[in-house]
Formats: sequence, structure tokens, C-alpha cells
Amino acid sequence: MQVTETLNEGLKRAYEITIKASQLEEKVSAKLTEAQPTFEMKGFRKGKVPMAMMKKQFGDQIMGEVMQESIDDAMRSHFESSGDRPAAQPGVRVANEDWKAGDDVTIAVEYERLPDMPEVDFKAVKLERLVTEVADAEVDEALDNLAKSANNFEDRKKGSKAEDGDQLVINFLGKVDGEAFDGGQADDYPLVLGSGSFIPGFEAQLVGTKVDDELEVKVTFPEEYGAENLAGKDAVFECKVISIKAAKPATIDDELAKQFGADDLAALKTQVSDRLQAEYNGAARQVIKRHLMDALADVVSVDLPPSMVEAEANQIAHQLWHEENPEVEGHDHDGVEATDEHKSLAERRVRLGLFLSELGSKAEITVSDAELQQAMMQQAQQYPGQEKQFFEFMQKNEQAMQQVRAPLFEDKVVDYILELADVSEKTVSKDELQKTLEELSEE
Repeated sequence: MQVTETLNEGLKRAYEITIKASQLEEKVSAKLTEAQPTFEMKGFRKGKVPMAMMKKQFGDQIMGEVMQESIDDAMRSHFESSGDRPAAQPGVRVANEDWKAGDDVTIAVEYERLPDMPEVDFKAVKLERLVTEVADAEVDEALDNLAKSANNFEDRKKGSKAEDGDQLVINFLGKVDGEAFDGGQADDYPLVLGSGSFIPGFEAQLVGTKVDDELEVKVTFPEEYGAENLAGKDAVFECKVISIKAAKPATIDDELAKQFGADDLAALKTQVSDRLQAEYNGAARQVIKRHLMDALADVVSVDLPPSMVEAEANQIAHQLWHEENPEVEGHDHDGVEATDEHKSLAERRVRLGLFLSELGSKAEITVSDAELQQAMMQQAQQYPGQEKQFFEFMQKNEQAMQQVRAPLFEDKVVDYILELADVSEKTVSKDELQKTLEELSEE
């Protein structure tokens, strides 16, 4: 096998690999010889068919197999000897298109190699882990919110006016241009004022009403309203107040705890405290991970495969476009052009992604089947009643599985680095932690 380099520009590589005709013929003959003892053909006894006849009938087919195997072997040998790791599937073609039996075959190979990653002294990476402890007052506040969510409602005194937070039972009939519309009518409908569950402006006009009041509530449907026939339209709702009920917060006691699945109030407090602590720890991890990525971005400076950066930039642009246009669910829209900002973010993601991937590989970090299954179970909870279909889809879709595995792998590599880095701790309040997180999201 003869290898000739034809391009060496940045990370781009191109080679011509020549496989001698004698090698191909030798492999064809070896395959025919191996098959001859069990080969049968009319007019000959089993295993006695002449080699020349076998070659005449099946030589072209076997030569095709041999050429593919030889090309695969040549590629494998090239990457082993060069140490190159292609960023994507290499482009491979037969260079001598007029090839015929008896000729050497020359294949042209083109690819972008992955860059060599620098060694990083993680002990020199200084990071600060924010620590926030759950205060008793925060647990009490959370319990108050749980009690409010478990509100009961009791009738107000006769003649009382409705206030924000009250539950009104109303009859209503909605009309647009004087005509009733589908879904615009209901009787004995319970509505909590201030809940924001109705069209903007609707609930505010019911504040101050009394039982048996009849009134017209005038509103305008939002431009992005789900029903196209109502979007942006002015509407009038004829309403009658049937009853007004005031919220009565539940008592914070063992009975409340049982409503939320705890044995008693002490157990509920522990659950609430643990949940808050997990939230604070999660936020603190986001902060230190971001600071770690910023630190790595400063020290990991390598050339990047243009094709990987372009693909990532296009993906970022496409994703952000859909976030800005949530009403468009399909992908048959006009193309979205990546901006310089998208490209800059893509370069950072690709550079850090390649670095973490290589580091994880060198450190022999893996994601176990049990960890993958647990993550899939958590995702499946987002599709109640369809968990089985979700798992079947995941098991048949390697790309989807990789999307679950990738963040697990990244988090384990991050943990590995944090163990080696110079990490100090700083105690901060909940508000300070939240402010830090918000500042990072704005960058």
C-alpha cells in the first residue's frame, strides 16, 4: 500500500492511497480457494469445479468485495499510523475511475482531523463554589405557600364585594361582533380573581362586584391567541356573579403534611428543606460549571474543524429561531442564517466539547447503563401514559440516546475536573446566589 499526501492545510487532510493489483488478485484467489472445497456446479462433483471457471463466474463479484475490504483496511491502517481522528465521515472515492481488472486501485481520501488538545494543569484553575444554607424562615415561607395552594373557599358575608384572591362562581356568554362563539359560554364556572387564567383584563373587571351583579366584561383577545378566529378580536362577555368565596388557607399541621404525602409536619418540613437545599445546590453547580467553562475557554486554544463549527452555528441559529417563533412547529421554513454571534458561540461549544470528550476518554470516564436508564426514566415522566412508547423510541434511536448520554458524560467530566481544581467555598444568601445566576444568564 502506497500513501501520498495531497493536502495538508490547517486541519484539512487529503491522501491518495494506492493498493497494488497483485494484492487484490491474491485476496480474490484466497477467497476462491477457501470456497472451492464446498463449491458445487452442474457437471462437476462437489469441490472439483476448476478455479478458472469459478473465477470466470464469480470473479467480478468477489473482486468488488475484496476492493471494499481492502479500502476499509487501508483507511484503518492509515488512521492508526497517522494518529489522525476524522471530525466526520471521511470522503472516499476511487481516483482512477477508468480502473479495470489487473490495474492498481487508487483511492482519494479527504477529511478534517480533530485537533490535538493541550494538557491543562487543573490545579492552577482557581474556582469558587457558592454555598447557601436553607434558613428556617425559607422553610416557613414554603409551608405558607403550600397551605395557600391547599386553600379552601368559604362564602363571604352577604353584600361583600369581590377582592383579588376571591373565588367567584359566574355564568358568562362571550360574543364577538354581537355573535356568540364556540367555547365562550359556561355556567357555574369557578374563577379565582388574580389567577390570570382568563383573557388579560377579564378578572380585573370583576373586582368589586357583588352576588347577583350582572355586567358586561369587555376584553381584546391577544394577537397570538390559539384560536385564529378570535385572535386580536374585541369581545364582550355577559357575566352574572352567582357567589363570592374568600380563600381560607389550610392550617399548617399534620393533616396538611399528609395531603402532600408526608407522615407528619416534621417530615414535611424535612422534605421542604431538602428540596430547597437541592435547588440551591443545583444553582450553585450551574455557577461553578459556568466559571469552569470560562476558565477552560481561556486556556484551551486550538484550531477547529470548520465543518463542525459551521454545523454547530447553524444548529444554534435554528434552535434560537424556533424559540423566537414558537408557533412554527415544523422545519419546512426558510433557511436561518447563522450570525457572527452564533459562530462565536459555536466555536466555544465545539472547542470545549472536544476538550471534555478527549479528557473523559483519557480518564476512562463512562456512563453506565444504570445511569442512562435512570435519566431516561426521568425524561419519560414528562410523557405520562406514554412511558412505554418513549422507551421504545429511545431504544431504536441511537441519536436520541446520545442526546441523553452526552450531558451525563459531560457532568461526570466536570466533576472529575472539579476534584483536581483549586476550589474554595463561599457562603452566600439565597438572594446573592440568585443574583449571580441571573448575571451569568445575561452574559
